[in-house]
Amino acid sequence: MASASPEPHPLDPTIREHNALLAASGVALRLERRGGRLGLRGPLPCRRGGSGQPVQRLSLGLAADPAGFEQARTSLRRVLQQLHQQSFDWSQWQVTTSPSPAKDPGRSPGSTVAESRLTEVMERFERQFFADPRRRRNPAGCRTTWTAAYLPYLRRLQRLASQQQERTLGPALLEQVLESYPLASRARQQCGTALAALARAEQVPLAADWAERAAGYGLHAAQFRQLPSDHQILQALERIPNPGWRLAYGLMAAYGLRNHEVFFTDLSALAPGGDRVIRVLPTSKTGEHQVWPFQPEWVDLFELPRLGEARALLPRVSTDLRRTTLQQVGRRVAEQFRRYDLPLTPYDLRHAWAVRTIHIGLPDTVAARMMGHSVAIHTRTYHHWITRRDQQQAVDSALARVRSRFEAA
Repeated sequence: MASASPEPHPLDPTIREHNALLAASGVALRLERRGGRLGLRGPLPCRRGGSGQPVQRLSLGLAADPAGFEQARTSLRRVLQQLHQQSFDWSQWQVTTSPSPAKDPGRSPGSTVAESRLTEVMERFERQFFADPRRRRNPAGCRTTWTAAYLPYLRRLQRLASQQQERTLGPALLEQVLESYPLASRARQQCGTALAALARAEQVPLAADWAERAAGYGLHAAQFRQLPSDHQILQALERIPNPGWRLAYGLMAAYGLRNHEVFFTDLSALAPGGDRVIRVLPTSKTGEHQVWPFQPEWVDLFELPRLGEARALLPRVSTDLRRTTLQQVGRRVAEQFRRYDLPLTPYDLRHAWAVRTIHIGLPDTVAARMMGHSVAIHTRTYHHWITRRDQQQAVDSALARVRSRFEAA
């Protein structure tokens, strides 16, 4: 006699709908009901360590009811943020019995209302973000932008609102979140961009000098002083024993690629007879763009023409964006740099490439396009070197005029 199928649960349709949205946005984690409890299921770091991310269950200990569902969604966002920041720790997710907000003596009714209202605002903004037709053309890049450039700052907004029992999204709260980041920091600039987008969506007025106060994207002081020289970049190559990772390193050094772009690039132009101008594919974070090598001789020095005919020489890294993300691909590259104890980071190679283009006089608009970001970001990031170049050009021009007059006399 066939066993009876389990009774449907009132929350199941809601869970299925939410999981469908997660799948559409490229998120691999799923909400799951097991009996009367809610949890998560999907690729997570190995409990015993290691580099893999097998599909596993994470118990949340939340009741399978509407209140538990909202808490589970919040937990899922926290897990995604921790995975992106490589800070996920199983010990932080031990199941405990949590009192409901109404009975928790550590909470006031006001903070519960504030969290509820802001949660609605955040969820509405998230839906609008992923529904943007321009972003839907590149789901992987859209997902990367959300988790890296929006979610961390929105989570801080929610935390500050909860601490202060702030019930409305207003200019004062947005300014407080912005001011919680250091001046002249990349995080402050990204926070300003994210909160400005949220303010536009919710029609919240911002201070007239918001953009000026948020500016500050660039290299922090330590990185500014320690960008590797070309000689140091070539020396570091000798620490990489794996031929595939040597080629990946060479691509980043010669073309200034982001970590993940190494594996999302058309390399056919590197084949004999090609023009050696590679094409970053539309599936990357900032969409399709072409890149020229600087230094050009590094193409041969790093033996990159081999990739024009045999892309498989690169390390075997999963690039199926139905099963992984651009962040995970990028983290794999960063992990290899640390494993080989390289004295620089992948982004050091990218910044060094950019500074190289400045020194040779490449127009900033062209360099910014090759790097896949705006001229404004390019100028702020490399302000010191651009200013020095422009001043040197002015000095050289003035000296040339003086010499011309002297010779004419």
